[in-house]
Amino acid sequence: MVAFAAASARGSRAIAESLEGVPVERHVRTLPLAYGWREAWSALKRPRLERVVGAFDVFHLSDWLHVPQERGVRAVTIYDLAPMRFPEWSHGRTLRLHGRTYDEARRADVVFAISKFTARDVEQGLGVEPLVAYPGVDERYTPDGPRAEGVDVLAIGTREPRKNLDVLDGLGAQVVPYVSDEELPRLYRGASVFVFPSRFEGFGMPVVEAMACGTPVVCSSHASLDEAAGEAAVRVDPEDPAAIARGIEEARERRNELVPKGLAHARRFTWRATGEAVLAGYRAAA
Repeated sequence: MVAFAAASARGSRAIAESLEGVPVERHVRTLPLAYGWREAWSALKRPRLERVVGAFDVFHLSDWLHVPQERGVRAVTIYDLAPMRFPEWSHGRTLRLHGRTYDEARRADVVFAISKFTARDVEQGLGVEPLVAYPGVDERYTPDGPRAEGVDVLAIGTREPRKNLDVLDGLGAQVVPYVSDEELPRLYRGASVFVFPSRFEGFGMPVVEAMACGTPVVCSSHASLDEAAGEAAVRVDPEDPAAIARGIEEARERRNELVPKGLAHARRFTWRATGEAVLAGYRAAA
């Protein structure tokens, strides 16, 4: 297995951190204006990837790097079709880059989706039938460990229309736009309730992460969150602040029921299971 990327200095550091402890050969090239290099390579369709990394069996494309290859399995993962379904929520660059990924999915040897919901959406929207490879919960998300203080109702994410965080204004929720991977479990554990009012998701990983940390969850009733929520969350209409407020109180009242249900549900999503599903897809496509 080879981890290959052309990245900026900041991106190279992030890649190194994410691959720490993973036994892979790395081909990470630090380039100024790395985004421009990736764009040019994807557009020109040369050189072939084999000229850079040598022979390989499978190339699994990232969201943004769509370089050509001569042989071997070509694989791609679709995380959601939000830019296609709701273009008004996305920046023009996001639409363009995701559009390329959707085009690649129509040509790839094997396509993965991160949930059954997204797989059905991809089949309807792109005309290809993906295999499902659920994301895994990192081992740092457990109920044991430090807890942030001063947090009651927690929400995370950017204030973009899809995440729908503005609906929480006036409900006493603490909205956190970005924290490090090390800080996030502390926030989940310290919260009495985690709220996720998203209008549309590919899966909804924060829901499962919060459950894995032993925190009751209130989340949107949209079907795209059914698999992340399972039977372990309070579901609410994401467009109704009063319903969300009632859901928060219900989650507090049902804490002794929801926490063990959430912990059991979160244990279903492991990176080993993700890897086994992806490897099976590679083998079937070879």
